[in-house]
Amino acid sequence: MELLADRDPEEARTILDPVLARIMAGVHRFEGAVNQVMGDGIMVLFGAPLARENHALQASYAALAMQAAMREYTDEVRRTHGLKLRILVGLNSGEVVVRAIGNDLHMDYSAVGETTVLAARMEQMASPGSVRLAAATLWLVEGLVRVNILGPVPIKDLTEPEEHHQHYACESGWCTL
Repeated sequence: MELLADRDPEEARTILDPVLARIMAGVHRFEGAVNQVMGDGIMVLFGAPLARENHALQASYAALAMQAAMREYTDEVRRTHGLKLRILVGLNSGEVVVRAIGNDLHMDYSAVGETTVLAARMEQMASPGSVRLAAATLWLVEGLVRVNILGPVPIKDLTEPEEHHQHYACESGWCTL
């Protein structure tokens, strides 16, 4: 968002809309549901509202797909606007309360709980162009994705430090993050 702050709103939109389209394409490719669009970011659910046994793996692959799509788009934006765009991704797994909001014509879902808070904290702690996984997600995808173990760190609003990991995968055909 900082990169767009000094730009005309229409110019900012011409840069941001393709970002959102690319990251949502990565989400949908791996059967995620975009739960919220929040300015320059999104909140995504895997395994909700429809339960999926491999939700953590789908989320991991979607995160890598989003990062790969952004690397391609960043080259274009660097040439046309002089900006280097990179996204932050945070993943966590666990129970959430999903409630439906809507009527017969339109339905949205809202997820609440500590799981969503910790996913947001992972995103906030990620460095640009990286994916941060909480320990609960790593436990579900261990052996299926490659990670750098970063160790426990204090997390705002949590009493215990949380293990987190930087995620990357070469053997699956995705670029290293």
